[in-house]
Amino acid sequence: MATGISRKASSQTVQKQTFDNHAGIVDNPNRAAGLIDMHPARSKEHSASPEKGAMEEDGVIRKIKIQGYRIHKNLTVEPNRKFNLIVGANESGKSTLMEAVALALTGRINGRSVSEELNPHWFNTTVVEEFIKKRASGVPVSFPEILIELSFEDLPELQSLCGAINSHVPTAACPGVTMRVSANPEYATELEEWAKSPTSLLPVEYYRCDWRSFADKELTTRPKVLATAVINSHTVRTSSGIDYHLRQILGDQLEPAERAQISLEYRRVKASMSETALNAVNTRMSSVHATLHSRPIALAMDQSARTSWEGVVTPHVDDLPFSMSGQGQQSAIKISLAMSRHAGRAKFVMIEEPENHLTHTSLVTLLSRIESLAGEQQQLFVTTHSSFVLNRLGLDALLLMGNDVAAKLSILDPETVNYFKRLPGYDTLRIVLANKIVLVEGPSDEIVFERIFQDTYGKRPMQCGIDVLSMRGLSLARGLELCAALNKPITALRDNDGVDPAEHRGLADAWLKKGERELFIGEVAHGKTLEPQLIHHSGETLLRDILGIAAHADLLKWMSREKTEAALRISSASKKIVPPAYMLEAVKFAHG
Repeated sequence: MATGISRKASSQTVQKQTFDNHAGIVDNPNRAAGLIDMHPARSKEHSASPEKGAMEEDGVIRKIKIQGYRIHKNLTVEPNRKFNLIVGANESGKSTLMEAVALALTGRINGRSVSEELNPHWFNTTVVEEFIKKRASGVPVSFPEILIELSFEDLPELQSLCGAINSHVPTAACPGVTMRVSANPEYATELEEWAKSPTSLLPVEYYRCDWRSFADKELTTRPKVLATAVINSHTVRTSSGIDYHLRQILGDQLEPAERAQISLEYRRVKASMSETALNAVNTRMSSVHATLHSRPIALAMDQSARTSWEGVVTPHVDDLPFSMSGQGQQSAIKISLAMSRHAGRAKFVMIEEPENHLTHTSLVTLLSRIESLAGEQQQLFVTTHSSFVLNRLGLDALLLMGNDVAAKLSILDPETVNYFKRLPGYDTLRIVLANKIVLVEGPSDEIVFERIFQDTYGKRPMQCGIDVLSMRGLSLARGLELCAALNKPITALRDNDGVDPAEHRGLADAWLKKGERELFIGEVAHGKTLEPQLIHHSGETLLRDILGIAAHADLLKWMSREKTEAALRISSASKKIVPPAYMLEAVKFAHG
């Protein structure tokens, strides 16, 4: 098996080198010398050979499985041991992944139990549509379900969660928890009656939520060993001054004896109110006979559980209530509390877009704090759209969210991994975050492509949600491989360089997919590069007029020497060029 993998990787490496060498591209290790690896030790850890064993590479959560929950029809993620930087385009499911993990760890969402928050929109729309179609055609399929399953590392403190009641194939015993939302058999008759005229909104009133360990024991409250902190924009500010997640974080900072002492003192304070401030009022009211049997009315402080100290004690920052602090300050405080090296610190910390509401300086400080506070037995999940966060916490930690895919860089060819590590994070993020992407070889290709797109559809590509990225001499093949790993639609263009386009496509065939990822190349007879292709299709007369080049000048020589200038003049000209055939095909493919 190892030999087969080695040969495949070697073959892909040669393939990419050949593909890029045709374009005159050479990977230069010093190209991105300005990018400093902030975590050389971590880089070594993640490049370790398989022979060292899977246990070294697995985190506290070894595997996340999500089926039928919101955007995720069937997603499996194997997170990193420590840092997990989750990046992806809008609607790729980053927040849903975080929400699902928190749901399975705590049994709560938005501070409320699963059964209280359950609604029809939790269910994956594709799964529901398939169910309705099959039922309509007479196929007796079962009702849609939601499954969120977390498998943990086999640690001593997690043995109470250990068992084999899970979806592992083949069957394997390990610690873990499962959150399942399924049709309640007690309402089988009602469900079948509803299914005779189903709608896209499932009758969740007839569903049940089942939270269990892999030992098949029902969970009603979060096990202490699964201490979890959730920090996001939705939990930063609340009208009550302190939200559920912060209350949970603060609770984890207190020892049981401390909690008991605070509770006792709070009860004494409330009791003293009856003897002091309320005493005069009660004396006056004792003469009022307004109750049955003429028993007097008196006021006293409520000593029931609903008025416990947790609901009235709130943190202050520089004598200012926490809820009145800036959102960036609130988020930073929550992160610090959650990651504190206190004995009761959270084992799992989930942070959504830490860059929100923070200045660059504050973000640098916060990231430094995250790095310094992270413990060896603490697992972090961080979503971000920031290239700075990406570069600071490291590309090794990347989880790239695609279409029901969460890919690590490690699934790519090792040389491709090293290649992207040398790139500025912004370029990597553009590829990952784009819904649709067009890869071209240089700035002149990018400028001309955008003009042809605008002439064809009356809009710039970005207005249609299409990001055009110039690789600027970088490896087009690496970009293709990354997009293929993410199952991301891509339009790629390149010069033929005097080589039959079929040969180029053959070298890139492993990453192409008809109708989704295609490579467009001009015919050799029309010119090796963009400039002769433009002259062939538009003609010298039109191009000289657009570019302002005199008749005696060598048009091809000038365009080849002044590539970017020629492209800019074409882009701003009032007259339209006749687009090269391969570029027009690429424009139509990208637009869809």
